[in-house]
Amino acid sequence: MSKLKVASEKSLTNNSRIVGLLAQLEKINTESTESDTARYVTSKILHLAQSQEKTRKEMTAKGSTGMEVLLSTLENTKDLQTTLNILSILVELVSAGGGRRASFLVAKGGSQLLLQLLVNASKDSPLNEELMVHIHAVLAKIGPKDKKFGVKARINGTLNITLNLVKQNLQNHRLVLPCLQLLRVYSANSVNSVSLGKNGVVELMFKIIGPFSKKNSGLMKVALDTLAALLKSKTNARRAVDRGYVQVLLTIYVDWHRHDNRHRNMLIRKGILQSLKSVTNIKLGRKAFIDANGMKILYNTSQECLAVRTLDPLVNTSSLIMRKCFPKNRLPLPTIKSSFHFQLPVIPVTGPVAQLYSLPPEVDDVVDESDDNDDIDLEAENETENEDDLDKNFKDYDLISKEPKPLVFEGKVRGPIVVPTAGEEASGNSGNLRKGVTVKSNVSPKGDEGDKKCTFIDLAKEDIKDNGRTLHQQLGDQNRTISSVHGLNNDIVKALDRITLQNIPSQTASGFTAGMKKDYSLPLTVFSCTKACPHMTTCGNVLFEGRTVQLGKLCCTGVETEDDEDTESTSSVEQASVEVSDGPTLHDSDLYIEIVKNTKSVPEYSEVAYPDYFGHIPPPFKEPILERPYGVQRTKIAQDIERLIHQSDIIDRVVYDLDNPNYTIPEDGDILKFNSKFESGNLRKVIQIRKNEYDLILNSDINSNHYHQWFYFEVSGMRPGVAYRFNIINCEKSNSQFNYGMQPLMYSVQEALNARPWWTRVGTDICYYKNHFSRSSIAAGGQKGKSYYTITFTINFPHKDDVCYFAYHYPYTYSTLQMHLQKLESAHNPQQIYFRKDVLCETLSGNSCPLVTITAMPESNYYEHICQFRNRPYVFLSARVHPGETNASWVMKGTLEYLMSNNPTAQNLRECYIFKIVPMLNPDGVINGNHRCSLSGEDLNRQWQSPNPDLHPTIYHAKGLLQYLAAVKRLPLVYCDYHGHSRKKNVFMYGCSIKETVWHTNDNATSCDVVEDTGYRTLPKILSHIAPAFCMSSCSFVVEKSKESTARVVVWREIGVQRSYTMESTLCGCDQGKYKGLQIGTRELEEMGAKFCVGLLRLKRLTSPLEYNMPSSLLDLENDLIESGCKVTSPTTYVLDEDEPRFLEEVDYSAESNDELDIELAEHVGDYEPSAQEEVLSDSESSRTYLP
Repeated sequence: MSKLKVASEKSLTNNSRIVGLLAQLEKINTESTESDTARYVTSKILHLAQSQEKTRKEMTAKGSTGMEVLLSTLENTKDLQTTLNILSILVELVSAGGGRRASFLVAKGGSQLLLQLLVNASKDSPLNEELMVHIHAVLAKIGPKDKKFGVKARINGTLNITLNLVKQNLQNHRLVLPCLQLLRVYSANSVNSVSLGKNGVVELMFKIIGPFSKKNSGLMKVALDTLAALLKSKTNARRAVDRGYVQVLLTIYVDWHRHDNRHRNMLIRKGILQSLKSVTNIKLGRKAFIDANGMKILYNTSQECLAVRTLDPLVNTSSLIMRKCFPKNRLPLPTIKSSFHFQLPVIPVTGPVAQLYSLPPEVDDVVDESDDNDDIDLEAENETENEDDLDKNFKDYDLISKEPKPLVFEGKVRGPIVVPTAGEEASGNSGNLRKGVTVKSNVSPKGDEGDKKCTFIDLAKEDIKDNGRTLHQQLGDQNRTISSVHGLNNDIVKALDRITLQNIPSQTASGFTAGMKKDYSLPLTVFSCTKACPHMTTCGNVLFEGRTVQLGKLCCTGVETEDDEDTESTSSVEQASVEVSDGPTLHDSDLYIEIVKNTKSVPEYSEVAYPDYFGHIPPPFKEPILERPYGVQRTKIAQDIERLIHQSDIIDRVVYDLDNPNYTIPEDGDILKFNSKFESGNLRKVIQIRKNEYDLILNSDINSNHYHQWFYFEVSGMRPGVAYRFNIINCEKSNSQFNYGMQPLMYSVQEALNARPWWTRVGTDICYYKNHFSRSSIAAGGQKGKSYYTITFTINFPHKDDVCYFAYHYPYTYSTLQMHLQKLESAHNPQQIYFRKDVLCETLSGNSCPLVTITAMPESNYYEHICQFRNRPYVFLSARVHPGETNASWVMKGTLEYLMSNNPTAQNLRECYIFKIVPMLNPDGVINGNHRCSLSGEDLNRQWQSPNPDLHPTIYHAKGLLQYLAAVKRLPLVYCDYHGHSRKKNVFMYGCSIKETVWHTNDNATSCDVVEDTGYRTLPKILSHIAPAFCMSSCSFVVEKSKESTARVVVWREIGVQRSYTMESTLCGCDQGKYKGLQIGTRELEEMGAKFCVGLLRLKRLTSPLEYNMPSSLLDLENDLIESGCKVTSPTTYVLDEDEPRFLEEVDYSAESNDELDIELAEHVGDYEPSAQEEVLSDSESSRTYLP
């Protein structure tokens, strides 16, 4: 107890002492007493400040006058020692207290006083070195906290005072060090930086910095930091380039790199790199860097640093500089417009479409003058726009074809419909592996002979329906067991080829079967091969009436025909009939082929992708979000830089090209073969870079020149055990979930035939980053200096000569939708379910846009039952306005299947509502592999305010239907448009709220008087309770100006539907709930569609409880559960916020930004490492958790 008392008394004594000393000093100032007393008092205060933190706190505490007393004394005293004492006190205060105390000193007018003191001290002769050291030390500490410090310093004329001090005292390191620190602060002001440069500061810095030395490393570090700040000025950077200092910096860096074996001087090495980073912000600097062999120097030194983790900041900064200096390349394309051309029926008078149509054909739209790395000051790309808001002002459109495309396809001779198929992997000689289908009993007996001759089969529509179990029915029968594969003849199983379905005019079919119908359908006819295929001895050609029909480059990938005009080819197929017992109930391969025949595409596709033909079922295992390896992006970028350094290693061979129909497929057996000529396919060009590395270029949306993100293509000719790297090099979004654990999807034909017909998440070393391919201002919506982005991933194929398909997300084609709707219609019970499929309208290319009506049939023909039937409230659903958001279609599939099911809850739901559903608002975009637009080249979800009936027919008629319902007083209770989201995880909703929009747009409006029914929050809250993938915290109800023309906002504002939503489903996976840490699959997406229906039923119970015979207590409980989360007490989540933080490893690797890399971040992080919350299982076979 006594000790405590003594301590408190001592503390009181000390505090009283500093207060007394400050009071005494204040008295000295007012009475102008002798300087000896002031000198004594200030020395005592200095002693206390140096020895006790409590004293420093007391002097800078709120309400303390200590700082004013010190500054007043400093201003008035003429005594040198008193001045030095006070300056030493200030140094102690700002050194130990961090930024807060420096800001406190600035607020008291300290920076102006000290600058004036510096001016006065500079007039003394001789100069007092101690005084100058102290003044510069304090100014260097407080300058960064004064926003106007640079202007004050320039006005007071202190720039040249400090600069001349350095020039005159280069050997006096004690004085030069604080002077350099202050010069660095001065240089933060661009005007000061230029002024100092004119007076020789750049040349002066190069007198201080030099080769490796163990002495004066602290001075060297400060000089380099000052130089890096000075070189941010373009004037100074040009001066450095003109004097050859880029070469000097590289030489110095190499010297320090070689001699700093223990890495004790990493900050000096980084300082040199920071100076190089600053000087290479200008075009001359980049050229000088290249001329000085800087790429090779930094590449080699950074590779040597990889082994030491603490040197990551050096590697990252080197990578940034090299990426910046990497010469901008143009995409190897003749034009950025789509390879496919569709003439619009109406060309707008103004707008981007009109501009694109008026572009002269000789205009080079791939590059322009801005892409030569001109000196443009742009902020780093740090966009956080919502997927739905991306590129809203970028609608550029193209015109290449001047001839209108015919919209009537009936009666036109089309190419054959080619269905790829495959057989089991050969157990013996893998060279005999081919695709095929099971041959029926009427196949030629020669098929079992040693040469295994192929057969050519042509299927007619009538035969598919009437002639018993045809070939496709064997494939499509969902009740077929897997065991049938193993019972097949080995020779038949090995035979791999294609099915070709073809419409042939009757006048050309005289050599086939008599009695040809005018609808060009053909009966099943079998022809035997007579010649050997050059690639596989067991395949061959056949002569039809003098015409030669050749098999394609690979028997397992395609059919190429050689004829001048109307070549009708049919291909041989021998395939194992593999059916999975729990297969997709809505899939029918026969029906799919029939629908494909009537699907109209701009390229007039004649092939069918195997996954669409055979179908997909969800895999029986969980697929975790991929853990990102440390430094993967850095490694990939280093490999890209090697292309410039070791150009002789680059093959640069085109292996696939839609723009050049005459390109020849390489015969080299080690080269992969690519194809995208099927519905929803998107792949424009492939270039082989290294033996197992390929650059892939995606096609623009038709009548547009951008929106590259969706991909869907076929790969064949692979070898197992080889790591193939694919780089998709013309993506446009500034960030992607590929950086946060998302993987692309792959479908293996061989796996499908081995009873595993599913899309799986694959790929390692996945990342998404800015590359060195430049976008012209035409391509970037008028913005100059933009770059494309690369998705890169590595894949090891499990089977030799397999046929694999890759996709951005689970494909869902227009033909698949039509097949599903027909299967639903044929399977439903008309006594129980009212199901009607209408055509909302025809699209630009003549495809029908389906409109589905679902409700329950009336209980009887009694008047009250008919009235109840007619007066049920409407629910209006739509999906797939953006073709690349295929997950929206899978959610819609779940909704449709649930509504048509025999589930009692579904029947209850049908009795409650009439559902009007437009499951695919953009059929043309889906069919032609677009990512975002329709054939008009416009984002249809930005046309709802004033849709054009000729250019946007589906939107025009969907809006018209909603307007009609409103006009007849049958306003839908709910409208929901299903979408996909590429930047966020989970499933969530965007709704519309006046109040929350006011909150967001006006910070002072939190207590606004807007009265609004919060019922718009009820459905999302219900879903957050019942749907595992749904996340309420990601929902937003703000209406942004950029979204005013979207379906959600227009239906809310113009039609008057309060509960108008966009439901966004992630492309990646979930970070909360039951599916946390897992990538999303079709099972989860379809479940979300079904849960949405359940949510509608709960909504009905809450809004109309009297219609249900439920206990009131239960209703109250449910109501409290929902409404407790629906009360709005704070502003909503902003719609543009992303789930993910800015990716730490992802720095701005292009020359179009001069912003500074966060030094502390780079020093302490260096590379991205997942947090504890982000750690997930790796996606290896061994780590996959199989479901019970």
